[in-house]
Amino acid sequence: MTIFQFGPNQLLFLLHGAVWTVVLSLIACLGGGVLGLAVALCRIAPIAALRTIASIYIQLVQGTPPLVAMFLPYFGLPGLGLDVPSLFAASLALVVNVSAFLGEIWRGCIQSVPRQQWEAAECLALSRTQRMVKVILPQAVRIAVAPTVGFSVQVIKTRRWLPSSASWSSPAPARSSTTRFSSLF
Repeated sequence: MTIFQFGPNQLLFLLHGAVWTVVLSLIACLGGGVLGLAVALCRIAPIAALRTIASIYIQLVQGTPPLVAMFLPYFGLPGLGLDVPSLFAASLALVVNVSAFLGEIWRGCIQSVPRQQWEAAECLALSRTQRMVKVILPQAVRIAVAPTVGFSVQVIKTRRWLPSSASWSSPAPARSSTTRFSSLF
């Protein structure tokens, strides 16, 4: 295609792609934000098992290549017998990926609140939940704005991996290939 063949159809195609990029990025940031907050709070929890599970989750998700992470829900869930639309599979992959990164970003922001603030909240005889909600998290949110915005831009750029996995209309190819593969055993 040359520049002279660019017309209204191509513009509509680009606008359609831009809309889906924004939609998937919003889903990823909102869903990943909720799950990421839970991951961040688990990483600083007083219970060692929660810290270990959250740490393993983060290491596993961050160590998975993005394209593999996108293909796992799309091809893996139909292999388990779950029929999922491509939008759900793409959203799930992005939410899981974003939650691990935001969880680690926000854990660092929470832990960067000066220790004196933690001690002052403890001296006021606040419970751990009250300390987090009323003293620590409001200060951590101010610290977290810049890295969260920067990562959100990266999420929009990560969306480029999705056309190969999210453009199929149904996971039927995955189901048929999974059936063929499992019949070998």
